[in-house]
Amino acid sequence: MNKFRHMEEFFRANKWRYMLGVFVLLFVDGLQLVTPKLLGHITDSLSSHTLSMKQIYFYVFLIILIAVFIAVFRYIWRMLIIGASRDLEFWLRNKLFSHLEKLSINYFHHKKTGDLMAHATNDINAVRMAFGMGIVMATDAIFLTISTIIIMMISVDRKFTLVALIPLPFVALTVTFFGKVIQRKFKRVQEALSNLTDKAQESFSGIRVIKSFVQEDKEINNFADANKNNLDENMNLIKIWGAMFPLVIFMASLSFVITLYYGGVLVIDKTISLGQFVTFISYLGLLTWPMMAVGYVINVLQRGTASILRLNEILDTEPEIFDDENTLELDDCEETIEFKDLSFTYPGAEVPALTDIDITLEKGKTLAIIGKTGSGKTTLANLILRLYNVEKGKLLLGGYDINQMPFHLLRSKIGYVPQDNFLFSCTIKENIAFADESLPFEKIEEAAKITSVYDDIMDFPQKFETQLGE
Repeated sequence: MNKFRHMEEFFRANKWRYMLGVFVLLFVDGLQLVTPKLLGHITDSLSSHTLSMKQIYFYVFLIILIAVFIAVFRYIWRMLIIGASRDLEFWLRNKLFSHLEKLSINYFHHKKTGDLMAHATNDINAVRMAFGMGIVMATDAIFLTISTIIIMMISVDRKFTLVALIPLPFVALTVTFFGKVIQRKFKRVQEALSNLTDKAQESFSGIRVIKSFVQEDKEINNFADANKNNLDENMNLIKIWGAMFPLVIFMASLSFVITLYYGGVLVIDKTISLGQFVTFISYLGLLTWPMMAVGYVINVLQRGTASILRLNEILDTEPEIFDDENTLELDDCEETIEFKDLSFTYPGAEVPALTDIDITLEKGKTLAIIGKTGSGKTTLANLILRLYNVEKGKLLLGGYDINQMPFHLLRSKIGYVPQDNFLFSCTIKENIAFADESLPFEKIEEAAKITSVYDDIMDFPQKFETQLGE
């Protein structure tokens, strides 16, 4: 299955942006290949005492001009590729949030808030890095490596080049081995961070309960354990990454050792000129960066791949409740509620929450339902809101099967006050008008008076504009 399936829409819309960015990047890399050749010419001219001041000025001007072009076009590819990766981050985070908002209540009973927060932050950042600097590093590593090796073989000496690049295959094998380990380690790092985020969120949300039962020390210890686990998993990843990076640099340094020895012999034997030797050393210096970039690229791409797989698990989850082809095109209905021999069992539960419920509540009538905790009172309200699916024909609103009613119509007909209240971090006015932002202020005041909180609100210095927290 295509692991990038949920991002295909973005890539289709931004493919030319990425392609132009890669083209400009290749142009910059090509310019970098010119300077070593110029240095070789200058060195040979100095050795033969044929370098004039006019030529020196020309070479200096040419090198400065190349540097300016590299700087300008490097800015352009950064705006194109890195800018596109930032847009991908923005687009993917919106897509993930929108998808989570559409998922059914039952999904959130089985997922921790902290875990979902980690998906929306760290995982998406890892994807951004993979499709930003990851693409840049991969392009540099491939193009500079291939181009530099070809130029070295053509302009200096084929045998010299092959001998100097003996460590390269070992670099590739080392990076491949470490890359697989890094992907596994990074997945565990993300899981540890999710657990830590969830522990912090849970403790902050339940701070009143924690303080009421004097459980501060216990929660501090629990958080410290989660934090220690997060540290340990990160250290395990850093150890692997820390071992790979110096190893790659060491292998790259071996190329310089081989070059200095073998190249020196060739210059003494006059097989190659001093200028060719300087050119070769310069090109080898250019190769050092792609060699190191290989390790970084593998790390970034493996992290990005691990995060994409984690995000796909969420984006592949289908809402249990949705408007489908059987949904009726209704604009209005009578507010008569009817339960017909309804039984309901929560997903994953063995014991039914409701059994054989028969209720008919006509418009204008009031019904009070009492019962002990767990008897199903809240479940009845949740089913009317269709927060869970019920069997077809068991719950009717205005004579229509609730499963066939459009969401916007069904829930617009219902005023609901949950037993677990939640205040959003905005003003009192915005909290009261949460279901309808266009509600006139007079209606907001009227609602406050009906619910007997108007006088309390007016005691606040900023009244209805008072900012609330959770």
